[in-house]
Amino acid sequence: MLSMPELPEPVLNANAETVLGKRYYRRDEHGKPVEDGKGLFWRVASAVAGEEKKYAASAWTADDLALAFYDLMTSWKFLPNSPTLMNAGTELGQLSACFVLPVGDSIEEIFDAVKFAAMIHKSGGGTGFSFSRLRPRASRVGTTGGVASGPVSFMRIFNTATEQIKQGGTRRGANMGILRIDHPDILEFIRAKEKDGEFNNFNLSVGLTEAFMEAVERDEDYALISPHTGTEHGRLRAREVFDLLVSRAWLSGDPGIVFLDRINRDNPTPAQGEIESTNPCGEQPLLPFEACNLGSINLARFYDPSGTETGARGGIDWNELKRGVRLAVRFLDNVIDASRFPLPQISERVRRNRKIGLGIMGWADLLYQLRIPYDSDAALALAERVMALVRDTGREASAQLAEERGPFPAWEESILPARGLPPLRNATITTIAPTGTLSIIAGCSSGIEPLFALSFARNVMDGERLVEVNPYFEEALRERDLFSADRMARVTESGSIHNMDDLPPELRRVFVTAMDINPIWHLRMQAAFQQFTDNAVSKTVNLPHDATEEDIRSVYLMAYREGCKGVTVYRDGCKASQVLTTGTAGASAASPAAAPAATPVRKRPDFMTGFTQKVQTGLGAMYLTVNEIDGKPFEVFATIGKSGHSVTAKAEAIGRLVSLALRSGVAVQDIVGQLKGIGGEHPLFQSGGLLLSIPDAIARVLEARYMHGALAGSHCSSLEGQHCPECGEPLVFQEGCHRCPSCGYTKCG
Repeated sequence: MLSMPELPEPVLNANAETVLGKRYYRRDEHGKPVEDGKGLFWRVASAVAGEEKKYAASAWTADDLALAFYDLMTSWKFLPNSPTLMNAGTELGQLSACFVLPVGDSIEEIFDAVKFAAMIHKSGGGTGFSFSRLRPRASRVGTTGGVASGPVSFMRIFNTATEQIKQGGTRRGANMGILRIDHPDILEFIRAKEKDGEFNNFNLSVGLTEAFMEAVERDEDYALISPHTGTEHGRLRAREVFDLLVSRAWLSGDPGIVFLDRINRDNPTPAQGEIESTNPCGEQPLLPFEACNLGSINLARFYDPSGTETGARGGIDWNELKRGVRLAVRFLDNVIDASRFPLPQISERVRRNRKIGLGIMGWADLLYQLRIPYDSDAALALAERVMALVRDTGREASAQLAEERGPFPAWEESILPARGLPPLRNATITTIAPTGTLSIIAGCSSGIEPLFALSFARNVMDGERLVEVNPYFEEALRERDLFSADRMARVTESGSIHNMDDLPPELRRVFVTAMDINPIWHLRMQAAFQQFTDNAVSKTVNLPHDATEEDIRSVYLMAYREGCKGVTVYRDGCKASQVLTTGTAGASAASPAAAPAATPVRKRPDFMTGFTQKVQTGLGAMYLTVNEIDGKPFEVFATIGKSGHSVTAKAEAIGRLVSLALRSGVAVQDIVGQLKGIGGEHPLFQSGGLLLSIPDAIARVLEARYMHGALAGSHCSSLEGQHCPECGEPLVFQEGCHRCPSCGYTKCG
């Protein structure tokens, strides 16, 4: 590390100080921090700049470059990904956030991947996997004569292993799991997160192909392919599978989708193989055993109040933005040299391709300063202009590095020379990554996301709650003499000013939040940035609670048509643990409530009438008898198969428990809510859609008879907030992760 000169102290906001103190500062053997903000940022700047000494033709000295890097970071114009902040200049020295590991179709390869993932998680990285090479469930295993258990069963092993590993004492392991849409076990994969808590260390995405999407649009069947034989393993109706994807996303937000063909068209080094997976949040497609280090430019710091070329107020300092991009590209390329990777296979591939991922954050804050509404054509046009500059300037900087240091070793075998590009130091340059924790440190909005709330309360010492207001919103209110304690209390309660008629319409139009914005504008913004991004864009399309499946279907189809490489949707309140973002509901939900009085079980009369309905399930014909009193269900009998079979026993048990619930006064819609959507081993397509299991079949009969087909409030009925385990504040869901805007806690998966 270079010796520290006289340096200005970085100005840390209260949230940044909390986050850095908890997760980033180096500690002694007793767990006490041994550095402050200045020490951290000099450690990082000097360690990364020190790599410059390797290159005699460099335009910089290591000392001058370290000062430039320190200034770039402590002015909050740029920050690298968290592993770089945590580990640069330390013995661990693992500086990359994103890794993809192969999962082969053998026990040895599968458990090698588990071991490798554990090593990466321990070093501070996240891992992506494609499970598409694994043979489907019930396939023959030639070496043993047994049968395979399929990808989903092995994913549980990865999930359990991840649970046991704390990343370097600072970050919990996160994974991406991908399965191709044409894998025979795709239906089981789509339903893998139906049970709350399953695969809690995974984000899941289905790898869609253009052939599948064309079959959806033409309403045709498509083939399932066994990966170990390459032969057809059955056919499914594409539109029904697509509808199931939409339904699962509506219910829980999982799985997301990625467009594999589109990703591989942009694979710069196809001679090295096909891209099968991405990192945990989906923005970084990578080859097996490849890694990438990321960093983000904070656009809010490039606002120029004297500018006149953009927006209703001011503009952008374009020259300073170019300077920041050039420095950031040099920084990220040096990180590759400085990083010590956990596996030799990763070291070899990373240094062969030298991928970096420079993105942006503070986009919503920049729009607020310019007084441009997020959901407007002006914002889309500016997004394209900004990202085009980042891409083009980034390529110029990478070309300059190639002149000084040589292009990345795989340059000649890449597709980039054929695209007319000059020799580049890096196979990819731009990525728009999640910046949840980084944006807290920098005091800006996250990635390209709109703000989730204009004002929120956070817990501080001794139980005190401190209200934090977006500074640009507060400035706008004070300019008009509209700032007041009463008004801010109302904003903090709702998070939004969308319905506050006592504020000027132009303010309500500009200061929109995530839930104020029509979902299509979320998607259009993602597509605008994707046009000028080498890799992919991390973005969540947030939808209100009353959004329909048709809304999600429209988002998915638009993502395909607009050139996105993937998309994640999240309908507010769609998980069993409702994610609250503002207000005081979370506090009341956490308070213990008195236990309700027990409801007596009604006795069964000797004579009852009802009906019996035959339902064809994947396990055979089920006969469901429902007896009624006064037109309401009182008891249920489910019969399937021969007496003594386990399936018959399970059906009888479900019927008895449903009967007990009905006789105890439980509403039929609550029973339907618990049973509907439960997955089983043998789903069956019917005219009403995909019937998943015996309990799902019982729910459908009860729903059709007593609820007139209305959807029960099952997975989405709870209004209890999911709160941060560290500070107690409500979590928000953005960029594929639950994160705490107060203390920086994040949980992906």
